[in-house]
Amino acid sequence: MDADARLLESYTAAGEQLLSGLPLRSARDHGQHRSADDVLAAMRAARRAFLGLHAEDVYARLTDGCTVHLRLPELVHAAADRFPGLVPTRAQLAAELEHRQADKDGREIDQGIFCGAVLRSARAGRHLIDAMLLPTPRALELLDDFRAHGRVELASVLVERRSGAAHVTFRNAHCLNAEDNRLIADLETAVDLALLDDQVRVGVLRGGEVDHPKYAGRRVFSAGINLKELRNGRISLVDFLLGRELGYINKMMRGLLTDPAPGASTDRTTQKPWIGAVDTFAIGGGMQLLLVLDRVIAESQAYLSLPAAEEGIVPGLGNLRLTRQTGARLARQVILGGRRIAASEPAGLLLCDEVVPAEGMAEAVERAVRELSAPAVAANRRMLSLAEEPVDLFREYLAEFAVAQSVRAYSEDVLQKVERRWQRAQSQS
Repeated sequence: MDADARLLESYTAAGEQLLSGLPLRSARDHGQHRSADDVLAAMRAARRAFLGLHAEDVYARLTDGCTVHLRLPELVHAAADRFPGLVPTRAQLAAELEHRQADKDGREIDQGIFCGAVLRSARAGRHLIDAMLLPTPRALELLDDFRAHGRVELASVLVERRSGAAHVTFRNAHCLNAEDNRLIADLETAVDLALLDDQVRVGVLRGGEVDHPKYAGRRVFSAGINLKELRNGRISLVDFLLGRELGYINKMMRGLLTDPAPGASTDRTTQKPWIGAVDTFAIGGGMQLLLVLDRVIAESQAYLSLPAAEEGIVPGLGNLRLTRQTGARLARQVILGGRRIAASEPAGLLLCDEVVPAEGMAEAVERAVRELSAPAVAANRRMLSLAEEPVDLFREYLAEFAVAQSVRAYSEDVLQKVERRWQRAQSQS
């Protein structure tokens, strides 16, 4: 491995030298575009070949034989330091952050190749999943305050404990509660707090009121990925696109890892049931989130959609999970054709447990909290998760998703679509 690592370092250094002589992506002529694409493809082929031989050994080296748990951001930075040329450095990623998505060379694709290779290994992939199920340092810092006061206010999320339930409210009001790097980080902190606090029996997710003129004063569950942030190059593969799946969403489904020693106990996690209260709409990532919840309550005028075909990206783990709830035909209509589902139509009842008028939402949530507070609920939901989505199925899907999503985020059709949307928004403002 060490000899191959030196060869990779030398080969990619030569490639970087060639790239350094080229102008910014949008300023390149046709020949320069072809040259850059050829160099990037050659370096990525070398990285794939190296990881095909050594991915598990690389991970073992980075984690001291799988004895140290590194979260995904820590892991990719450690890989950059320990194996030069394998993944982008902090400096390279920082330089790309200065540019919109269309002007980047897609260095995050190399992170996707690395993460995919790690997840394909049963040993390394399971260890990484465990690492991402551990409580975040920020949650541990805030835990005593939350236990004492039952309330923590984060930049884009409010979490409050009321009558044994942790009410997690999305407060990205300026963008219809759309997802960005900050919201993903705040949601993971809030989920950790809910799972760590012994006074909490159930978690509740709900969107707060938004600022948009069309919906002013109304609650909105989620508008999905913030396409403006994607256009501006501010949606991170590691922190957002992979981090949400391995982080707070997986914690809601599988629980918080509270006993990291393998085989130490039958159940190494702390799990609690989760309720989603859907006001107005749940689009994209918002709808994906509903697929791991134990109870979904929607107001009668709400709708759900996964506009992946329109946006050109992969809808997270929606492709893995939606079929279980809707069947294959409807799942394809939603994912491939962009079908919107009204909560009140028959198809909506495959995704929502209860549909109520807006004024009845608070009462319906309180009733669901009472019903899901029974002691046996956590144990039974754990067994359901094991049956429906074994860890290795999740791991194998995510290994392919890591590469596919990183490539789609830099594909020409996606870049053109987000640019057109941004231009329209600018002309209307």
